[in-house]
Amino acid sequence: MTTAFETVRSADGTQIAFERSGDGHPLVLIGGAFSNRAVARGLAHVLAPHFTVVTYDRRGRGDSGDSDRYAVEREVEDLTAVIESVGGRAGVFGHSSGAILALEAARAGAPISAVAAYEPPYIPEGFHRPAADLAARLRALIVADRGEDAVVLFQTEAIGIPAAAVEGFRHTEMWPGLVAVAHTLPYDMEIAGPGNVLPSERLAAISVPTLVIVGTASMPWMLPGTRAAAAAIPGARHLELAGEDHGTPGSHPDALLQPLVEFFA
Repeated sequence: MTTAFETVRSADGTQIAFERSGDGHPLVLIGGAFSNRAVARGLAHVLAPHFTVVTYDRRGRGDSGDSDRYAVEREVEDLTAVIESVGGRAGVFGHSSGAILALEAARAGAPISAVAAYEPPYIPEGFHRPAADLAARLRALIVADRGEDAVVLFQTEAIGIPAAAVEGFRHTEMWPGLVAVAHTLPYDMEIAGPGNVLPSERLAAISVPTLVIVGTASMPWMLPGTRAAAAAIPGARHLELAGEDHGTPGSHPDALLQPLVEFFA
């Protein structure tokens, strides 16, 4: 698979790095927390025979730049700049917070032809939700140059990983990579909104074809959460993938091949 590395300037002048491969209608892949474009290469590889697949580094990650003040609108502008650079209109697949970003961009009128959202982390009532001030607490740790503590806080309170398991991650080769992008964790929390509450009215404004996907082996709240998200979007479809979990786009991309080819075709 031949991959081309390119950059584009977002509306505020921030440089956004991206790669494209394959041939056909453009399909942009958006990663979630801790992700850069490399994480999506496996999924890009399986989709490249069917689309021009584009992976990019969200601002603050990988080879992309950043700005002093963050706003979700800047990330929508980043995505728009990438889409305009690869043809002017594209399908978009987002994973986790990247799925919420894709939905927000569609709502805002970005040049998106269709959206597939894999497990956007909207948490229904009756399940534990992150504290509304979590983004602010993460920012305070980053300002204090406590990136490792920010990673621990995010993984325990936003994701719900037991503290003992997170401590185990410190001794793995993945830990330095997580800490390197700790400063972007408040961005993911701002995209999800306080408490990860489903924004029904915002989702109701989406007018492009939408597919919301969930793995049946994912967190218990994910199935009702994604069902509620699909119900809030006019005409959206909901798809359950048996045995898959939150990490499927990176660990088992073949499971997404047929659903995505059928939907975006």
